[in-house]
Amino acid sequence: MAELGHAAIITAFILSVYCAVAALVGGRARINELWLSARNAVFVVFGLTTLASAALVYSFFARDFSIAYVAEYSSSDLPASYTLAGWWAGQAGSMLFMAWVLSLLSVIVVVQGRRRNREMMPYVVAVLTGILAYFLGMISFAANPLEKMPMALSEGMGLNPLLRTSDMFSHPTTLLLGFVTFTVPFAFAMSALISGRLDDWWLRSARNWTIVAWVFLSLGNLFGMLWAYTVLGWGGYWGWDPVENAAFMPWLAATAFFHSLMLQERRGMLKVWNMLLIIVTYVLCLFGVLLTRSGMLSSVHAFATGAVGPLLLALTGLVLVGSLALLWTRLPRLRSEHRLDSLVSREASFLANNLVLLAAAFAVFWGTMFPVLSEAIRGVKVGVGAPFYEQTTAPIFLALIVLMGVCPLIGWRKASLENLARNFVFPVAAALPVALILYVLGMRSPYALIAFSALAFVVGAIALEFWRGVRARLRGHGDSIVTALPRLVRQNRRRYGGHIVHLGVVLLAMGIAASQMFSTGAERTVAPGESIEAGDYEVTFRELKETAGANSVKVTAMLDVSRGGSDAGTIETSKRFEGQDEQPVTDIGLRSSLREDLYVTLIGWTEAGEAILKVEVKPLVMWIWIGGAVIVAGTLVALWPDSRGSRRATLPARAPVGELEAGRA
Repeated sequence: MAELGHAAIITAFILSVYCAVAALVGGRARINELWLSARNAVFVVFGLTTLASAALVYSFFARDFSIAYVAEYSSSDLPASYTLAGWWAGQAGSMLFMAWVLSLLSVIVVVQGRRRNREMMPYVVAVLTGILAYFLGMISFAANPLEKMPMALSEGMGLNPLLRTSDMFSHPTTLLLGFVTFTVPFAFAMSALISGRLDDWWLRSARNWTIVAWVFLSLGNLFGMLWAYTVLGWGGYWGWDPVENAAFMPWLAATAFFHSLMLQERRGMLKVWNMLLIIVTYVLCLFGVLLTRSGMLSSVHAFATGAVGPLLLALTGLVLVGSLALLWTRLPRLRSEHRLDSLVSREASFLANNLVLLAAAFAVFWGTMFPVLSEAIRGVKVGVGAPFYEQTTAPIFLALIVLMGVCPLIGWRKASLENLARNFVFPVAAALPVALILYVLGMRSPYALIAFSALAFVVGAIALEFWRGVRARLRGHGDSIVTALPRLVRQNRRRYGGHIVHLGVVLLAMGIAASQMFSTGAERTVAPGESIEAGDYEVTFRELKETAGANSVKVTAMLDVSRGGSDAGTIETSKRFEGQDEQPVTDIGLRSSLREDLYVTLIGWTEAGEAILKVEVKPLVMWIWIGGAVIVAGTLVALWPDSRGSRRATLPARAPVGELEAGRA
């Protein structure tokens, strides 16, 4: 099976190279047969990568420990539910997973291209399969997950205990899906530059793909936060780990892109800027793959072996230099159709939003790469901790929150004083009472007062937008008060989906701000019967219990909880020692509510039976997860097909197809 899978990978590599060359030549020379041949090859490549992936998964379930990758990431006692996760748990398998996803996306793009942008499809497919060929080449010759060992092992090494969690199916998969899906909007942008057709077609084609990739990346980041909070024992949901940063940077750049593309759609502005943003986003995705699979930086879930690192670095450099060079040649044809009329306009606020997002991405990039740069220049690796990121990014994100409320309130082209006064009164009226109430309740931190006032300002701006839309429907369409809101959203999904996303960001930011600024707690060594106080809670250590499993030992601290002097039940926190190397895994004691989380960690214990406990009270953490769910819901609303849009999409393309015909795949 391993030989069959490897042969499928090599054949897919050769075919994808052919596909990229044939599609490009067929598209430029208008050779229809060559293009149809390339297009059919896309389906074959998908079949071959599926076969190779199936061979790897089969080898995992068959416990074929003659395959090095299978032996490294599984064992005979690994539950079947985690055996599948071995596919993407390591470097070589995750590379195959990404190649399989990219081949699947290429098929979807080809199928979609039968009706839309048919004359551009050869260029899009050439870019997609060119990148796919590079990945398949790496898998074939540098990171083969089906490579046999000279002698089979009798037992595998097993999956890292930290990876034996249901999060293994949500966090890495959505992150990898986000990284790979950004290849599609990048391919549309590059095909526009290669072909010289630089109107807005590529933006319309790339927009939904960008949103899909963005929502995958958002989910990946959220699942990662949840994993860090409940499993990894970091004591929080974000540790500014290089792998977290690797996923956060393209998310920031992509957020800037699909705000900026609205300016090009509406006013024909920022054409070069939009090209730059999608290039930066994709390069940061490749950089994220490079960070996690090259060993450049250490992390709990980074890989550090083989020649893949230099190859990924070469790909990242090639994509960056090649796409910028291509953009340079097209600069004269990418001039904006309009200039910025005023600094007090929606265009200017969107541009400011873009600059702030990129400033945040650069700050994260600098903190992530500083250890590497310091080692290269001075020979000493200097780490960058959470305080650097928090001090650098906090004012940036605060500015971003304010801009999120301001942007929709300012008119296009040039806002008048009357426009500003009319639009800002209600949001400001929402923000000031919040600041006053919080001050009266005892909040004295200027940062906190500004942050929560800004969040209230954004909520006021969103509410104003919804109220105006509903009022217009009540007056102009005769809707009832019950039907006006759903009809408003249904007929303006993109606009109001965006407002729902902003509302989710507000909830998420509220949870982050409150938990970062107002968490309390203590860490102490306690004997049975002794207590630790945190906030309104008193946690009393009762005893330690040790239990042994088939291949693990677990030590659990049993705790009694009281709140405000009243009994609040019990809670447990434990450490497990899994596998032959007895790697420790911390099980958090967690009690969540909308108001706050009681978060208890067993740090260790003494020979005298004392427990070393950390007890924390983290306010409003639940709102981070609720905000994430609202963001995803808003994105789906914006992405949901509009029946009017679908009808327009089925109309014949405005540009002639030329010599290239759809044919039969």
